Amino acid sequence: MLLKAVFWDYPEFLEEERLQKIIKEKRKKNLGQYLWIMQRFLEYGRVVDTLRFFSIEEIAENLWKLKISPYTRRKWERMINVYG
Repeated sequence: MLLKAVFWDYPEFLEEERLQKIIKEKRKKNLGQYLWIMQRFLEYGRVVDTLRFFSIEEIAENLWKLKISPYTRRKWERMINVYG
């Protein structure tokens, strides 16, 4: 299951349809939780899975706000340069 790699410690986020709904809701009402979910995907998820939930434009717009490792930041900066 693709979400276990990202949310192994948050079982309430393991159902894809439910997570899509949560992300959509938080995108408008709770930027902190929205960014936390994005941060988890960028740090622990595969690129292909992350892009199922967030567009490259969303990631580019919010990358500087996220507390992620230097390696992850470089990886996503490269992804944005290539695909953004």
